[in-house]
Amino acid sequence: MPDLEHERRIGGVVAGVDEVGRGPLAGPVLAAAAILPVALDARILDMIDDSKKLTAEQREAALAAMLEAGALVALGAASVAEIERINILRASLLAMRRAVGRLALKPDHVLVDGTMVPDLPMGCTCMIGGDGISASIAAASIVAKVARDRLMRRLDARYPGYAWGRNAGYGTRAHRDAIVTLGITLHHRRGFGALLRR
Repeated sequence: MPDLEHERRIGGVVAGVDEVGRGPLAGPVLAAAAILPVALDARILDMIDDSKKLTAEQREAALAAMLEAGALVALGAASVAEIERINILRASLLAMRRAVGRLALKPDHVLVDGTMVPDLPMGCTCMIGGDGISASIAAASIVAKVARDRLMRRLDARYPGYAWGRNAGYGTRAHRDAIVTLGITLHHRRGFGALLRR
């Protein structure tokens, strides 16, 4: 389970950063930054884990509990147009930078899930599998996943037929079939080329 040991060892204000939505065929890539209280209640800490290991209901409950406990969170996104212009990796790093920049409190250090860090003015540490190690990164993964899922449900209501409310824009069979039948929308990543075809 993720804990706050890395944050405590680093000291100062530490933010965790993670992104979601690098692989889908539609929708933006979204990043979140999270600063957790160092003395976070153990009950709430137990609710925080890699977002992929939690159900939608568990993610929503964890987010509500974190916010009630005083966690600071912020979101950053890179649009489909930006993904097509600068590629998905750079767009992910851009979304991360935007998320950190929107935090109400400037962190002294940032922990980033993965192997690359965004261009930031403070110290950064990459953590492979960080959402399973650092509670701050895991918290960010939850925030980003909840926010992107909500966004894709709203887009699903406006663009019915692609099942984005269920597949979050990923290339499921139903989504690919809908692309063949209905065509692509302005929210599809045209730069993903063959991935948009069945």
